[in-house]
Amino acid sequence: MEIKLLTPADASAYWELRLEALQQSPEAFASSYEEAIQRPNPIEHVENNLRTEGNYTFGAFDQNKLVGVVTLVQESSLKLKHRANIFAMYVSPVTRGQGVGKALVTEAIRKAKTIEGIEKLNLSVVSTNEAAKKLYIQLGFKVFGVEEKALKVEDTYYDEDHMVLIL
Repeated sequence: MEIKLLTPADASAYWELRLEALQQSPEAFASSYEEAIQRPNPIEHVENNLRTEGNYTFGAFDQNKLVGVVTLVQESSLKLKHRANIFAMYVSPVTRGQGVGKALVTEAIRKAKTIEGIEKLNLSVVSTNEAAKKLYIQLGFKVFGVEEKALKVEDTYYDEDHMVLIL
């Protein structure tokens, strides 16, 4: 398993995995699969995101196949630059339980520690996703709030735990 920072050359592989994520775990993302497939020029959009300063997407590769991703984004406004957010965490079901998620989040934390000014990381996770919450807690994150009915997928509501790691 290799963890590396994605580049624009990885955009197609990222987009494929993102679509899988939106189909496999619709409750875990604010975006929907239906919205994603209607997006014009999605690969170009991903390429631009992967070039954006302060936006770091890490990929886990198993024999050159992208099987997991996580994105670290530093806040840009002056009063929030001490914060960064972890978004779009996903590990393909075929590689879950093998430490891929831990390796990805650990790499995001390591990167955050190298960026001058970042003092804390925030993330949100669906309250019922016990595996993800256990991982984040193991890595030092703490729940600081719960948003009730944060997401609605068809007729089902999902609460989200908001978590923080002080670096």
